[in-house]
Order: sequence, then structure tokens, then C-alpha cells
Amino acid sequence: MRCLLIRFLALSVLPLGLQAQLAVRGEIVHTMAGPPIANGVVLIGNGKIERVGAAADVAIPAGYKTLNAAVVTPGLIDAHTVLGLSGYLNQDHDQDQLEKSLAIQPDLRAVDAYNPRETLIEWARSYGVTTIHTGHAPGQLVAGQTMIVKTRGRTVDEALINPFAMVAATLGESARAAGAKSPGTRAKMAAMLRGELLKAQQYAKKRATVDEDKRPARDLTAEVLMRVLDGEVPLLVTVHRSHDILTALRIAEEFDIKIVLDGVAEAYEVIDQIKQARVPVILHPTMYRAGGETENLSFETASKLQAAGIPVALQSGFESYVPKSRLVLFEAAVAAANGLSFEQALGTITIEAAGILGIADRAGSLEAGKDADLALYDGDPFEYTTHCIGVVIEGEVVSDIVK
Repeated sequence: MRCLLIRFLALSVLPLGLQAQLAVRGEIVHTMAGPPIANGVVLIGNGKIERVGAAADVAIPAGYKTLNAAVVTPGLIDAHTVLGLSGYLNQDHDQDQLEKSLAIQPDLRAVDAYNPRETLIEWARSYGVTTIHTGHAPGQLVAGQTMIVKTRGRTVDEALINPFAMVAATLGESARAAGAKSPGTRAKMAAMLRGELLKAQQYAKKRATVDEDKRPARDLTAEVLMRVLDGEVPLLVTVHRSHDILTALRIAEEFDIKIVLDGVAEAYEVIDQIKQARVPVILHPTMYRAGGETENLSFETASKLQAAGIPVALQSGFESYVPKSRLVLFEAAVAAANGLSFEQALGTITIEAAGILGIADRAGSLEAGKDADLALYDGDPFEYTTHCIGVVIEGEVVSDIVK
């Protein structure tokens, strides 16, 4: 069935920009902006949501194409992945997610490596994923930049929402360099990161001098970290052990920078500190492999973070084996079975994810004026036997297998 669906998707994508006037009807419509609507309708025009409400209150105008589903949700958001940089073939030529030559490389741009035609993007879209936060993978002290894109478009420019969303960093075992290279210890990782931030501070002062002859030559590393120091761009810190989480929070406080914690397998041990720091969390995939740094992960971490009032989103993440990516829909389903309500779990891959990524004005909920990104299902989205029967991205029907 999935193979047939993927083949259909390849045939059903309309030319970009060809956006019909649509009406999407659902037996249940989860808007994520209020209670679910029974027998709901979403009207779409010019790529945006025009109106949402019960069928009794929202008349479908003449000429609107109508799609029907048992359940309608906002398009799903994968809050952290490497799709488009990591390919399904698992060969050197389609693996651009991690450059290992240097420990600190914030100047590496995700937009220069992203392949919008990667098969895995189409695969994720077939389950209702319409937006992804992707880019350089965990594994180096500072691996590079991340970006936010829609899961359609033939070029990176057509897919783009934000070309520079965060700077990806890692603290812990996976950032340890091999042999006698640096960083070889946790203390060295923290010292190197502090050192680069201090260099960026000094670079900013020198670049601000009135005398152009005294200004230093451009330094791409420093220029990127300047944006982190100025609060323009968060540092996305992948970290799992509780003591490493506290190190990340300590560095953020020292330099007064915005961070987003990523992974955090042992977050439940330091919930009070995370809450006090007012730092959002992009939690590891619920079904992540428990081993090494993640040996103490828990299925219940998402529910514990939400109960504490900490913003949390789920992700597909990255593990270096075929099929290269998990699916956030299934990760949220498991979270719903381990402490989260249905709405809370759906929120981790819609409105909560949008808030953490800074795109809640465009995505994450079904509200008038927002991008018309919708996922249509023939049953409960969290049931493994349910099918995604339709996907709409910015008013464009990219999948429609029910007529």
C-alpha cells in the first residue's frame, strides 16, 4: 500500500504555485487552536486557510474542490531531522549531514547541501509531514547550520521557510574526537565552545570600529556566532546526559544566548533546571535506541516535560543506518501511549513544534490566515493501520488518493 501511495505521490504533485480553491471536510478536524470540530470544514484559497468551522456554519462555495477524510489535522512538523542532507541510499554521495574535518564549523550552510528531491522527503510527506527542521547532524562540537523547509518544491528556494534557523552543536560522547584530536574530553568541548564565543565577541567589537583600515578581515565562523550572541539565532545543543545538559544551560547563561535543548535522554533528572532556564526541548524520538548516552531514556519523558510546563516537540532525529529516518507520526503515537493525551501528543508534532521553531504564525494549527498545510487520514492518525489519504501544502494538493 505504501509503495503504491509513494508512486501516486510522484504523479499527483501539481506544478508549484498551481493552488486550487479547496474545501477539506473531516468527520473530526483537529485545529490545534481549540477543541476538535466534529463534521468540520476548512476552506482554502490562494495557499492560505480562509475559514475553519463546523459544516453547519461554513458553507462550501461553488467551484471549490472538496476533499473528504475521517480525520483532518494540521500538516505535521518534524522538529529536527537531517532529511535532504541524508539520503536513503546510505552511500557517501548522498550523505552530506556531517562534515568531520573540523570540530567547529558554524559557517556550513544547510541550504548548500539540501536536496529537495531526496526520496525520503517524499516518504515523510506521504504520512502527512509538511514541514521539516533539517540541516547538519549531531556529532561535531559545532556541526553547522539548520534550516526550515516545506516538503515540496523542486529547488531549495521553492521549499524554503527559513534558510538559517539554528546553529547545531553537540556536547557529550558523540562530539568526542578520535585519537589525540580535540575535543577529547567534556571539559575541552566546553572550553572550545567558550573560546569561539569569546572570539566572536572580540571580532564584533573590532568590526564595529569607525576606522575601516583597522577592521579585521571577514571571519565566517565569527560572523555566524555573532548572530548567536546577538540573540538572532539559537544554538541547538544536542545533549543527553544530565550533567551535560547542565553544562549547556551554564554556557547559555554565561553568554546570555538562546539555546534549544535537543535529544536530552536524561532530561527528567534535571527538569527543574530546564524549567528555570526557560529553555524549550526538542526531545529524542520516543522509540530511540537505548544505548550509550541514551541508555537511560524513557518513553514518559515527553509527558514529564509537558507536565512541568516546558515547551517540547518531537523529532525523527538521525541514526546512521537504513532507512535513515524515523517518522514523527509514530513517535507521537508512542508518546500518547505513555502519559500524553491525544491532543498533547499531536501538539508535539504540530503547534508546539511550530512555536519552538518560530513559525507558529504560519504553521502548526488550522486557523484563518495561516499556510494551508493539512494532513488527511482515514482513521485515528496514531493507529498504525490508518492511512494518510491526502496532503495539502500551501493550498497545493500533493497527495489525493480518495476521490
